[in-house]
Amino acid sequence: MITEEEAVARVLDGVPGGAVETVSLEEAEGRWAAEAVVATVALPGFDNSAMDGYAIHAADCGQTGRWLEVAGEMPAGRAVAVGDEAAMAAGPGRAIRLFTGAPIPPGAAAVVMQEDVEVDAVTALIRLTEAAAPGEFIRRRGADVCEGQKLLGPGDRLNPQRIGLLASQGRAAVAVTTRPRVRVLTTGDELVPAGQPLPHAAALYNSNGPMLAALARRCDAAASAGHAPDDLAALTAALQRALEQSDIVVLAGGVSVGRHDYVKPALAALGWKPDLWRVAVKPGKPFLFAAREGKCVFGLPGNPVSAFVTFHLFVAPALRKWQGALAAEWPVPAVVATLAAAVANAGDRPHYLRGALEPGGVFQPGGLQESHALFSLSRATALLRVPSATAWAAGRAVVVHPL
Repeated sequence: MITEEEAVARVLDGVPGGAVETVSLEEAEGRWAAEAVVATVALPGFDNSAMDGYAIHAADCGQTGRWLEVAGEMPAGRAVAVGDEAAMAAGPGRAIRLFTGAPIPPGAAAVVMQEDVEVDAVTALIRLTEAAAPGEFIRRRGADVCEGQKLLGPGDRLNPQRIGLLASQGRAAVAVTTRPRVRVLTTGDELVPAGQPLPHAAALYNSNGPMLAALARRCDAAASAGHAPDDLAALTAALQRALEQSDIVVLAGGVSVGRHDYVKPALAALGWKPDLWRVAVKPGKPFLFAAREGKCVFGLPGNPVSAFVTFHLFVAPALRKWQGALAAEWPVPAVVATLAAAVANAGDRPHYLRGALEPGGVFQPGGLQESHALFSLSRATALLRVPSATAWAAGRAVVVHPL
């Protein structure tokens, strides 16, 4: 067996990066940028009003009780027409009515909020009830973004905020790293697809296929699932098809050394040799990884909790690397929490316990901590790694991995 740290390093070393494609902003959410983007449009693009109010001259700043003439009105989205600059200018005793986002007229030094003036309905004059400082409520051109400023680089995740930033530059598309095509292939004669009746008392519904495909999609991969029986020829053929049609194959079950474990012989029949097999981790020791010619194969244990944990530890980081994420984002996310109950691991491998990360940063281990226990896994929101030969008391600060 090798350590999980060595396994992660070898997996990430063997995973290639995806290709680059250009997608529309509508398709870009959640993808990783494959280009550097530099601003070509200043934000704001012109000095404008941050409030509904009145643009006033410097001579009227700092004044209260002064009556001003309202000489014009400027809504958002309208520029001062050529030749109207003088008529729309603010001057001593002369204000221009503005609405949020409207350009600052010539001669204006500040904007007074409409709540800070008194309007005479008869004369249409306004009286300043609060003093305004020079520059108040004026958004200056380029104060947010200036031309030439770097907005994002390769490896940055395209969240809705960054998509909005790209749209503000007039960008309709962006270069991203391609999503890997992932084929989940479960094995085992005992497994029956959901929706069909169980043929006998020893049959089980296939939970790994839907679960692992969903995990791959959560990592932004394009995933599908299939199944192969415990037959070397059938598994070899299914594996060959999967490798032809996808970039990454995730096998569940059949990776150990039992008489009906055919994953390693099937790989050998196709000329593949595992880069690693068996990792010192619980649950999930019989984990397998192989990489060749730009494609990867992951072999996960068949017990659902073991498959889930090894996916998070080894497959998810590989999918993030494939899609061009920054190296700092490859590892499993981690936060510090307070342990709600005592835990212990008397074994010789680190044990990943399932539990809930509760409000206030408290981790509560919960449920049956065995590799087949789906119900407790379904309620888990975090994993806690407990090193071998370790006992921790309640109240200890621990590092947990949110799911």
